[in-house]
Amino acid sequence: MSVTSPSTVSLRLKAAYVGVAVLDTWLSGSPRRSAHAARFVTKPLLMPLLGGSLATDRRAVDSPLRRTTLAAQVGAWGGDVALLGEGTRPFVAGTASFALGHAAYLHGFFYHRDRRPIRAATAPRAVAATWALSAPVMGALAARRHRELGGPVLAYATFLAAMAAGASHLDPALPRDARLLTRGGAALFMLSDTLLGVRKFALSEPPVGLERAVMATYTAAQLLLSEGAARA
Repeated sequence: MSVTSPSTVSLRLKAAYVGVAVLDTWLSGSPRRSAHAARFVTKPLLMPLLGGSLATDRRAVDSPLRRTTLAAQVGAWGGDVALLGEGTRPFVAGTASFALGHAAYLHGFFYHRDRRPIRAATAPRAVAATWALSAPVMGALAARRHRELGGPVLAYATFLAAMAAGASHLDPALPRDARLLTRGGAALFMLSDTLLGVRKFALSEPPVGLERAVMATYTAAQLLLSEGAARA
């Protein structure tokens, strides 16, 4: 590409995203009602800021992962907003929205996957192994707490595992730093959702710091995935 540096607007939006992410992460671990109320402002700002940064990044003009990453960020925004609500319905709505986001990520990763025969043969195994280590456990924990959540959580975990496996098998023709950032972002996303599952379904009295760990890893994951798309 002829342009190798992001625009000033993109950098400012990215810096704003980092600042809001730090603030929202801190607020997420506060028991105060005012902190929860403030998150109705901070959390919905996350994906618009990050998406705006990617959309205005001159490095991403020709990126093969730009459109699908922007679509995934829209899905994540819907999930962020829905999960501010309480109860089963907002959780299911948020899970579905995030699953659509992972489907968008996966779409981009699939069409720009490593097509070498040996590597291609390992992809289904990677998906199966990643799924086996995460999806049944998350689904079982959810069903134990709320029976009606078992199916949706299992389905969501399947999308998440497929996305993470796809991120680790990108076309070697893509820049190395883009592939590493994308792989790291997907791994952090899995870690974040694993922590979320443990906090919501496995612990009756989760520590305050656990919610902050969920948000810290989630916001970092989205930033890495976006930066990977910008550099692809």
